[in-house]
Amino acid sequence: MDPTWWAVAIAGVFVGFVVGLTGMGGGALMTPMMILLFGVQPLAAVSSDLVASMVMKPVGGAVHLRKGTVNKELVRWLVAGSVPSAFLGVLLLRAIGNDAQTQGVVKTSLGIALVFAAFSMVAKALLDLRKTQRLQLAAAAGEQVDFRVEDIKVRKVPTLFVGIVGGLVVGMTSVGSGSLMIVALLLLYPTIRAGQLVGTDLVQAVPLVASASLGHLLFGDFQLDLTASLLIGALPGVYVGARVSSSAPGGIVRRALVVVLLASGLKLLEASTATLVLVLSGAALVVPLLYVMVFARLRPDRPAASVYKQALLGYRPKKSRPRPAADAETIPPSR
Repeated sequence: MDPTWWAVAIAGVFVGFVVGLTGMGGGALMTPMMILLFGVQPLAAVSSDLVASMVMKPVGGAVHLRKGTVNKELVRWLVAGSVPSAFLGVLLLRAIGNDAQTQGVVKTSLGIALVFAAFSMVAKALLDLRKTQRLQLAAAAGEQVDFRVEDIKVRKVPTLFVGIVGGLVVGMTSVGSGSLMIVALLLLYPTIRAGQLVGTDLVQAVPLVASASLGHLLFGDFQLDLTASLLIGALPGVYVGARVSSSAPGGIVRRALVVVLLASGLKLLEASTATLVLVLSGAALVVPLLYVMVFARLRPDRPAASVYKQALLGYRPKKSRPRPAADAETIPPSR
């Protein structure tokens, strides 16, 4: 192995811990970290990260299949679009031409994907907030808020389209299965529970990542020593992160993750330092305001100042009644 393998393994521990703690961020963190911190070529970083992910994905998917939190019909329609398009994404990279052009396209595509992933995490948080508050109000009114995953009616054509677009992005950048696609599914299926959403996404991601990995093994720049270093650190990191996820301040970690993804995406797009500071400062002010606006529409009894504090610091006030079952489950790791 390269003498820096231990540094990559330590980075893998950190990324794995964040994934286990928050349920997201694997490829979106590891790939730019390899490029920006270790000087790995963009295509090699994408290829190695996807193959490492192929090893880790089936574990979480098997857990959800046993728990019955997977809509298999939804998985079938997602996979029908994502598997061929993920392989196509690798072929598109190969068709670009010489190595310098390919590396440039991968770097730019990854930067754009990371910026979208950061904003998708914000969108998911706002959508989750709206859904949680509505479920709490419905439960307090005695309405049914818990539905079986099999009861979800699959919207075939939009789901197929999500699979096609998501697979293409994953094949070219290794980012998207646990961030962009989850937000799209949340918009398509607003009644789906958190565990059902993550479980369905994890299971469909197994053949998706396998297809993208096969493409990168054949036509990408897969490096065995780099992938092995990632797995040495990431596997125990995921386990430890999942074990402490119930007591750690996951909300603060997710906020930090958004900042890291946004900053990494802008750096890969070669944004200036002034632009980087301006965008991050604007996001730090605007996102909590969006949180307040969504919360204020659902809970007008809460003062705006306390809600803004909650949005900034991740503070959660004690609830006077237990949370409904649809929102009380722990979200396991996803990509």
